[in-house]
Amino acid sequence: MRLAQRYNRANMLTSLVILVITGVVYYVAIHFILTDKMDRDLVIEEKEIEAYVRNYNKLPSPGDFLHQKVTYLKLNADHKIERDFFYSDFYNEEEQKTEPGRSLVTSVRLNNHNYQVTISKSRVESEDLVQFIFLITIAVTILLLVSLFLINRFVLQRIWQPFYDTLNRMKAFNIAQNEGVKMQETKIDEFNELQTAVSGMADRVKKDYRELKTFTDNASHEMRTPLAVINSKLDLLLQDKPLEPSQAVLIDEIYHAVGRLGRLNTSLLLLAKIENNLIPEQEKISLGKLVQQKLKQFQELIHNKQIALEQQLEDKEVIMSRYLADILLNNLLSNAIRHNEMGGRIHVTLNDKELVVSNTSKEPALDGQLAFERFYKASSSEGMGLGLAIAKQIVGLYHFHIEYNYHQGLHIFRVIF
Repeated sequence: MRLAQRYNRANMLTSLVILVITGVVYYVAIHFILTDKMDRDLVIEEKEIEAYVRNYNKLPSPGDFLHQKVTYLKLNADHKIERDFFYSDFYNEEEQKTEPGRSLVTSVRLNNHNYQVTISKSRVESEDLVQFIFLITIAVTILLLVSLFLINRFVLQRIWQPFYDTLNRMKAFNIAQNEGVKMQETKIDEFNELQTAVSGMADRVKKDYRELKTFTDNASHEMRTPLAVINSKLDLLLQDKPLEPSQAVLIDEIYHAVGRLGRLNTSLLLLAKIENNLIPEQEKISLGKLVQQKLKQFQELIHNKQIALEQQLEDKEVIMSRYLADILLNNLLSNAIRHNEMGGRIHVTLNDKELVVSNTSKEPALDGQLAFERFYKASSSEGMGLGLAIAKQIVGLYHFHIEYNYHQGLHIFRVIF
């Protein structure tokens, strides 16, 4: 969810809750004020009746007016009613309908007799006023919510535009190009600080990239030179004179160690290039044809170990470096052959969703969490433990996913596109 959407949702929800609570409180307050005013009017009518009884020693005539009624009821001599207010129904004679009303009931004493006095007033005007105020409150609430929505939709979107421009420039930033992240002046200090920080970070990254690229090139060149010198000196030593068997064994071990060192150098430099995106340009590759080519290259090794090869290959095109695609397939297939058992089997499946390479082996299941870590290998393996780590780096570079499973004696490596 975008920040603007999250802010709008929280702002609208908070505003709606506050306005609803405010509206309810406002409605209750207005209703209470109008009811209190009507009660005071009823008390005034009560005082007028008591004054009339004192002055004229008789009850006023019962009244049935448009919005008010007065009725009397003779009580027992010792029965007296305390003043009380209550809601009631008020029958409007003119409009011939029942309306909501408010009544006051009390008692007066006349000629040693108590009389119940009931004064009723229509509440229809008060209720109409409350409803009118309530409708106005709802209209104002809706207008305010719509205004907030429009402000958040257009004004805030315009305010946040420099942020999205900076974000798009960061997405388009290419570390291999000389251009940095261009800054766009805004009137908002926070966005200016953000752009300054992004520009400085881009400059530092490009500087580190150039230094790393220089180091990688120099290291590759400098390490290959002494390895080549060692190999040439060993060749001269072999051609100089016949060697004793013990000397031949030592030289063979040196050859083997130098070869491992050369492969280790190549693998580590390749990992550094992949991690820092120092790879050739991408192109559209037919992965099915490339798998077939690699299987033909390994045909002799497969035949020597009497491995049964099963393949189900469909046409699948990917956009990646051909050099890295070749290394990925080489590592997966050579791993399946090298760790296979005599007379075992290899199954290669390729479809639009995944590439699966499974093989039998005498070795137990690998640790799924550590299988793709650098220098992780089985105790019986003669490799350096970098093949699967390189495969994982290549797969991650192109946003694929690689996973390992062990099922019914098969080591299964799955590359999910």
